[in-house]
Amino acid sequence: MDFNNFKVAFSNKSDSDLNRASLLFKSISNPTMSSLLTGVIKICLWLKFPITPIIKATVFKHFCGGTTITDSQKTIESLWKSNIGTILDYSAEGKKSEEDFNHVMEETIRTILKAKSEESIPFSVFKFTGLTHFSLLEKISSEFPLSEKEQKEKENFIYRVERICKTAAENKVPIFIDAEESWIQDIIDNLTLEMMKKFNKTECWIYNTLQMYRKDRFAYLKELLEIAEEEKFLLGLKIVRGAYHEKEIERAKEKGYACPVHTVKENTDRDYNEALRICVKNSDFISICAGTHNEQSSLLLSELMEENNLNKNDKRFFFSQLLGMSDHISYNLSEHGYNIAKYVPYGPVKDVLPYLIRRAEENSSIAGQMGRELANIMKEKKRRKNS
Repeated sequence: MDFNNFKVAFSNKSDSDLNRASLLFKSISNPTMSSLLTGVIKICLWLKFPITPIIKATVFKHFCGGTTITDSQKTIESLWKSNIGTILDYSAEGKKSEEDFNHVMEETIRTILKAKSEESIPFSVFKFTGLTHFSLLEKISSEFPLSEKEQKEKENFIYRVERICKTAAENKVPIFIDAEESWIQDIIDNLTLEMMKKFNKTECWIYNTLQMYRKDRFAYLKELLEIAEEEKFLLGLKIVRGAYHEKEIERAKEKGYACPVHTVKENTDRDYNEALRICVKNSDFISICAGTHNEQSSLLLSELMEENNLNKNDKRFFFSQLLGMSDHISYNLSEHGYNIAKYVPYGPVKDVLPYLIRRAEENSSIAGQMGRELANIMKEKKRRKNS
């Protein structure tokens, strides 16, 4: 496996695409510049400046599929030319009304029905925070008593989750339930486990997400294995490193509790790779998606599959990266016959902006992440020039 085959990695990118991407990554690879730009965007939004066209032509175009499912079709087809699937992720954030939550549910169901009709869309995905108030999830996870109004909101929320999962299972579309902050994760884990027990009897339709930067996730993985084996259901897992690292550390310091995440990267890498090993070892009743931008972990999973005589296109094993990131991993794995799918966020530009700002803040804080993306683009530009 050669992840440095940039001709393959950028096969679907025009020269103008590469120029736009290089400018973008130059801007956000510097944490100071990234912080300044995201700050300016937040101020412009607050002042209601008309910046949507600028955002849509730059950062949105690189990291998002479109404003609607239909608008994302060109991205879906472009990826599928290289045998890379699409995971449509309705990324509108910060919604607060019951009407908004119902809209997110219906939009998620539309992605499921879209996936049912197209081989190029192997999964759907949703987040619990798109279906109810963050504060309610926090209160449930903390086991605080709920008011009568909150109890009704909880019932509505559970109904939305179950309706989405039931629709996915009935239409035979696997669906990921994304992990979120540790202090709301208990309700996510518990309810997702219920959905897996209910719908994963003969095939794997419901997937939980394990963020392996959490110190307790490897133990939780082993606990899930025991439960699944004992209660006879299939386990669906998306294995990621994690998306809220600095936020987790800061909150633990502020509130004075033990930090729930690894602060040494090597410990996260160790747990991530061990999770891959244990999942491959138990492939008879586990399906996984390795959501990773790490070359070593991607290579490890491909080697584990080969060692265990698992076909490259075994539907129980997928690799996944974000649209606009780590194309050298996605396209080269696909070129070698592995199952690959890109997370493709979509939604109205203003609604998706909180996601894009969070993505910029997260990625700029990951040492070397933006620099690697920029270096790969520059190498491909040089290769094209020389050829």
